Amino acid sequence: MFVERNEVLMAVASAVGMPVGPESGQDPHPASSPAWTALAEVLDEAGDPGLQRLRNEVAELVDYNGITAGAPDGGALAWRLDGVPLLVSAPEWETLEAGLLQRCRLLDALLTDLYGPQRALTSGVLPPQLVFAHPGYLRPARGITVPGRHQLFTYAADVTRAASGEFTVHADWTQAPSGAGYAMADRRVVAHAGPVAYERIAPRPVSPFATALRLSLIDAAPESAEDPFVVVLSPGIGSATAFDQAYLASALGFPLVESDDLMVRDGALWMRSLGTLKRVDVVLRRVDADYADPLDLRADSRLGVVGLTEVARRGAVTVVNPLGSGVLESPGVARFLPELARTLLGETPLLSAPPTFWGGVDRERSHLLARLDSLVLRAVTGGPPVFGSTLSAARREQLAARIQAAPWQWVGQELPQYSRAPTAIDPGPLRSAAVGMRLFTVSQRSGYTPMIGGLGAVISVGEQGVKNVAAKDIWVVPASRAQSAAGSAPVELPAAAPLPAVGVSSPRVLSDLYWTGRYAERAETMARLLNVTRERYHEYRHRQDIAASGCVPVLLSALGVLTGTDTGADGDAAEQIAIAPSTMWSLTVDVSRPGSMAQSVLRLGMAARSVRDQLSNDTWTVLAGVERNALGHNAAPPDSRMRGEHLLATAQARTQSGMLALSGLQAESTVRDVGWTMNDIGKRIERGQNLAVLLGATITEVTDPAVEQVVAEAVLTVCESAITYRRRTLGQISVAAMADLLLFDEDNPRSMVFQLERLRRRLRSLPGATGATRPERLVDEMVIRLRRLDTDDLEAVDADGRRRAALAGLLDAVNSGLRDLSDLLAATQLSLPGAMQPLWGPNQSRVLP
Repeated sequence: MFVERNEVLMAVASAVGMPVGPESGQDPHPASSPAWTALAEVLDEAGDPGLQRLRNEVAELVDYNGITAGAPDGGALAWRLDGVPLLVSAPEWETLEAGLLQRCRLLDALLTDLYGPQRALTSGVLPPQLVFAHPGYLRPARGITVPGRHQLFTYAADVTRAASGEFTVHADWTQAPSGAGYAMADRRVVAHAGPVAYERIAPRPVSPFATALRLSLIDAAPESAEDPFVVVLSPGIGSATAFDQAYLASALGFPLVESDDLMVRDGALWMRSLGTLKRVDVVLRRVDADYADPLDLRADSRLGVVGLTEVARRGAVTVVNPLGSGVLESPGVARFLPELARTLLGETPLLSAPPTFWGGVDRERSHLLARLDSLVLRAVTGGPPVFGSTLSAARREQLAARIQAAPWQWVGQELPQYSRAPTAIDPGPLRSAAVGMRLFTVSQRSGYTPMIGGLGAVISVGEQGVKNVAAKDIWVVPASRAQSAAGSAPVELPAAAPLPAVGVSSPRVLSDLYWTGRYAERAETMARLLNVTRERYHEYRHRQDIAASGCVPVLLSALGVLTGTDTGADGDAAEQIAIAPSTMWSLTVDVSRPGSMAQSVLRLGMAARSVRDQLSNDTWTVLAGVERNALGHNAAPPDSRMRGEHLLATAQARTQSGMLALSGLQAESTVRDVGWTMNDIGKRIERGQNLAVLLGATITEVTDPAVEQVVAEAVLTVCESAITYRRRTLGQISVAAMADLLLFDEDNPRSMVFQLERLRRRLRSLPGATGATRPERLVDEMVIRLRRLDTDDLEAVDADGRRRAALAGLLDAVNSGLRDLSDLLAATQLSLPGAMQPLWGPNQSRVLP
């Protein structure tokens, strides 16, 4: 067994807050907690191999579902998830739920008061400087109200459990609470990875929270909205919680938008769509409030919507959480919540908080200064927390001087006490680790509704302070497990989404879908050409004395033309062959090399993540596998030639198969809406350009017949047309026959005319198409040029017998036309309007509530 059974149960006993050991006078086995006992039995039965399988399965599911966390440099990090859940018993949850709902009522009453009569300030219960000095208090937000009974719409609390068994709240999140999407995604992963434990314990599902949130958002719309339209406003893919935002938007069934997708016009908020505008009634805000409007708030913001504050004040749109709600996160406010509970609610808080000391009170300031080395210091004016235990003596003295200079600006809080729970996040046996919880609620007409569960965390407490090292799924055990006759556990299903707004896609979303199509096709073409070139190199590298070996420099040069990079010594054939291994390695795995296969895969992933809510889970399964094989290699090839060859072959083959799988998903599993249309347009433009460049770099120059034979076969292989060509011509290589198949054959999905005809059909299906728009005319001109040519004319060479001028001219013209088409689409259908528009309309009184 991977760990002694008693050790598992000892860790479980610690996790549920039970004393451990003979001195406690209790049985060390947590017999009073059947769920933890059941979990311990499952882990014990699995043994060491089962625990490792659980780790691997969780990691694979996280990878396949594309669950990531934001990196400091704006990239994405792998999401670490513990496969062993954190259990909360029914009595414990009753205590937590009652305390959370009370805290929501308290913070809601305080938020209403701070932007209203401000009795908490005028009565002296809450010092005004703790409110007005905090960056979360926004004076322009006065007068903005959310329809309904509650002003605080969503709420999250970081909760820990002390050694006494008492739950404490050490952080309130009211600005734009994050983590609910992660919690729902984690549940699906852990439930699939550990079905035995999930069936035996049968935790209460978390997915109903999405339904409650969706209904509450619709209900929050202004009274004038007959069919409310809701959007989720995101800072974008660079956000640390981009996955969380996208997953939540997908679960809700509402569009995930960025600032460029929205505009204020005529006293209302609108979402830009292709050729039209869609009125927005409710915004679930994930952008910090001070960045939400560069007109009334931060002028340097590029994440907000000009005029959003005023249009919210006029009641034309509901923004939740409301602008200014971040003031409730002030550490100074947290210090006075017990007094405020008695003043505003006439109640005593059900959930405690760690001892907190405000420098504005003499006695508390003395205590704060005396215990700087053991407290967490937070400035009322904003900024990251300072862990006193991590400071040197000199820095601690500097901090003490700052506190003495402006004591009212500082609040000190004792470090939270963390309970412990079993974790399998690290290799090796099960161990006990500190854990915390983030719990969520949403307002409804009758009060507040919690997520039955939440986002757990494995906590590291050390010299560098407190850090979350992994996530845990929180399982709330039902009071009495109701089973069906078959004894099956409840199934965790995604929340049912409302009918989407048909045809609503902003230019930003369409642009990302367009480039998703282009990068996928680019990655596939590079994988095919690299694979063929690598095979020909190995075939001829020891036979350079025969004429056919000249195919290798031709193919390497084609790679250079296709990527726009140098593939060797100004075209010197011998030098190209000498450096071919490093060239192919770089073009395969070097993400910094323009046009490389790895760079195409990287940019495909970035474009796809920008529209995560538009793509299926199967898409992420495929893309994760491709990224795992194509990215992460060193820029230089390994010392072992055999190892390097294996890595190249694997990366190229799996990228090619992955792109084919994505193409299949697009063809067979995607609704033919305007987003799919733009994705296919991008694919057709890229395929047409790649074909024109590839043919221009390989068969327009007249070379030795043996070289032309091998190069032509390689080109046909890259274009997935070799078998058809052999069947038609019995293997006889002819430029005219190749042109007939690759340029003029309407039944060949890889031919140029096929791409142009698809483009013509797709452009005609776009909103606003007339049959005579500039993009349509441009494609018509290219089709006409193709159809006027005779394939035999393309065989003709110029006077010196070295170049097929007609073929080269045709390919250059088509390539240029497709490039112009791409630029034209970027400037029209995929561009954001730049003209100034009236914010409030010609008659301002007309739009006032």
